[in-house]
Parts: sequence; structure tokens; C-alpha cells
Amino acid sequence: PFQKDFDYIGFCFSYPAEIFSNLDGKLEKWTKEINIPDMVDTFVGEGLIRTLEKRGICGKQVVVLNDTVACLLAGLAQGETFQASSYVGFILGTGTNTAYVEKNDNIQKKVDGNLVSGSSQVINVESGGFDLFDPQPVDDQVDKKSENPGSHLFEKAISGEYMGKITLKLLQALDADKKGVFTEQGKETISNMEELSNEHLSNLAANNGKDTGSLGTLDADDREIITTVYNAVVDRAALFTAVNICAAVVKSEAGTDAKHPVCVNIDGATYEKTFQMKEKVDRYLEEMLDDRGLNIRYTEKNPENDVPAPIVGAAIAGLTAFENS
Repeated sequence: PFQKDFDYIGFCFSYPAEIFSNLDGKLEKWTKEINIPDMVDTFVGEGLIRTLEKRGICGKQVVVLNDTVACLLAGLAQGETFQASSYVGFILGTGTNTAYVEKNDNIQKKVDGNLVSGSSQVINVESGGFDLFDPQPVDDQVDKKSENPGSHLFEKAISGEYMGKITLKLLQALDADKKGVFTEQGKETISNMEELSNEHLSNLAANNGKDTGSLGTLDADDREIITTVYNAVVDRAALFTAVNICAAVVKSEAGTDAKHPVCVNIDGATYEKTFQMKEKVDRYLEEMLDDRGLNIRYTEKNPENDVPAPIVGAAIAGLTAFENS
């Protein structure tokens, strides 16, 4: 019903893609346990345009941008109100990624188009693919059973798609190594589990009365052990998350003046809803930033407006990307 009300589309795409000067993006690979081989190496925006034209909707232009870049753009309006010195977008949901603003003069990668010296641009880091850390045996086990073994190891250590898998592997290993840790019911339930969701674990840890799946039927002692193991998984994820955000702030070369902090916009259900995730990230990140004399300010969420930040950022991109064309 709105096809005549717009000419431009901001397409928020949550997977690794190479962005070209025509603002379209070519899918490089799938992550987050998605696997549609025929779409790899195809242009995302072009596919959308063709599909729209088949339905008689013609003359539209598409800008493809990563959801984390869109998250960063969504923070611009608030950042301007407190004179932010730079911007960071971070998503922790099913997967994870980071975006920050880099000076063009620092960019060594060959890109499609010219980089204007003295200017800057938003960088989609694809931080979920970071692998310069020592994975634990449980990380290797989860990785080997994933859709993309050997890839996106950092994402598999901290995001919502994988925290439940990590916890389940640890619980099953605990049961195998230390007989009698769980009750007979707990032992049977855990050993027969093939999947364990982060949502159920988070609800169990929070003791909030929400759905905990089969965990809710277990003995109180079993639930306490599961919660203890899960809290350790969340704590590690929070530490890694803080390192990730701190690294983006450091790389931005901004935030040294408390009057002009780096604006950080964080989005994603795993960050927002996982029990104690936000508090733990804040504690670790505050220590890291203080040690480096750096300052940030989070965007403030409007409880009356539940539009996800990436959608807001995609709308901004759609409205501004073609303004000079």
C-alpha cells in the first residue's frame, strides 16, 4: 500500500557482504547457522529490485548496509545532542558485530571507489569473525557441529545462538567427569538434551517465573548447578563484549575528552534480555576505559518507541544515501 510513497530503500542486511560504490552488497558467506549456498556471491539489493519489479513495483533504489552500521547511524541524533566525538554501533543478538568510524587516511584495504583524504567513514568490522584468542575445548566442540566450522569463532563464544550450546556441553562434561553431581532426574535430562536455549537458561538464572523449558522440572540443587555454570558462560561473554567495544573506541582515536565522549549504541536481544549481561559488560568496560582515559556515553532507549535501532539506521541510510544523486 506504500509503494508510491517512497523511491529509496534502506536494506538492513545482517550477514557479511562486500559493499560496492553503487551501494549494493554482494553476500560473502552465511553465519549464525544459516546456509543458503545459491545466494552466496549474489547482489542483495539487485535481488530485491528484481523481486519488486516482478510484482510491478518499479523505479526504486536500494542501499544495502549491515545491521551494525545501521545501529551506529541510529545513534547519530542522540550523539549530536551531547557533541559526541565519534560513534560505535554494537549488536549482540543471535550473532554479534561491531561498527565504528575510521579516518580514511588509516584505511589500507583496497575499496571500490576513492577514499577522500581527511575524511572518514563507517567501518563494518565483522568482529564476529575475530579468532585471535585461545578457544577452550568446549568452543571447539560447538564450532565443529556448527554450519560454518572454523569461522566466526568469536561470535560462537558470546552470542545468543551459541551460549546455550556452550552451557549444555559444559553440563554434559561435568556429569561425565564428576559422578553424582546431578540427581538421577537431572542426569537423565541433561544427558538426553540435544539443544538448550539461552532464553530458558536466562529465565532460570533470573528466577523470573518465565519459561525455562524442561529445566523447570528439575530439582532445586540441579537448577543451582546449571545456573552457576551458565553464569560463568555469561560472564565470559560479557568480558569479551567489553573488550570488543573498548577496542572499537580505541580504534576510533576519540573519546579522550569527557565533554565529547564516543556515542555507543548497543542493540540485540542477547544483550538486552540475558540475565545480568548488561551489568557485567558495564563493569568490565568501565574498568577498561578508565585505564585508558577514554569516555563513552550510551544512547538512551525510549520505552515508548520499540523500533529496533537497525531499522532506524536503515531508514536514515535510505533517506540520505541518494540525496546527491
